[in-house]
Amino acid sequence: MQCLVIEDEADTARYICNGLAESGHIASLCRNGVEGLDLATNDRWDVIILDRMLPGGIDGLAILATLRRLGKTTPVIILSALASLDERVRGLRGGGDDYLTKPFAFSELLARTEALLRRSTVGADERELWVADLKIDLRTRRVERANRQITLQPREFRLLEYLMRHQGQVVTRTMLLEAVWDYYFDPQTNVVDVQVSRLRRKIDQGFSPRLLHTLRGVGYMISADE
Repeated sequence: MQCLVIEDEADTARYICNGLAESGHIASLCRNGVEGLDLATNDRWDVIILDRMLPGGIDGLAILATLRRLGKTTPVIILSALASLDERVRGLRGGGDDYLTKPFAFSELLARTEALLRRSTVGADERELWVADLKIDLRTRRVERANRQITLQPREFRLLEYLMRHQGQVVTRTMLLEAVWDYYFDPQTNVVDVQVSRLRRKIDQGFSPRLLHTLRGVGYMISADE
């Protein structure tokens, strides 16, 4: 695994890089936001471990926003001493795939990193998902409906992929929190409802039939059947 570590604290950076190397992975380190932005956007990485607060005038969220604006879907784990629920939600909504607060155990960071890598690795026999005229290409992470490309943020892509893998089935809010956000508790926010609403606008608005359905009080389902 080729991993980019963007972390300015020397001890934390050494802790992460040494642990990754001992686990058989390759870690490249940069210590400020300017260098981190350059490496993150111009080189290919399996996973990026990104500190939230960085020197150099560019913080972690700015790097993340630029990555997603450029269409880069590299999995990103945000590291931060900001542990409040609002800050975690802000990081995830900003395009982060995971959020780990400091201090942390390296074993947990490694497990989360390898889990993100597994999700982004697609077997040769599993290339496309279809619901009616909506298609996901799992190799290129391209989404189309009626041959029109739809641009999704990484979290929206994970949400749509999960729904399409369970097409015709009702998925609950709890199932989505666990599968898409890695939350094994209820964060007491409407993050699922907000993301489903955004996804619905992108894949249903201007198309027919509607595919993403809300079953009030139960959950959500993607299906070509009204």
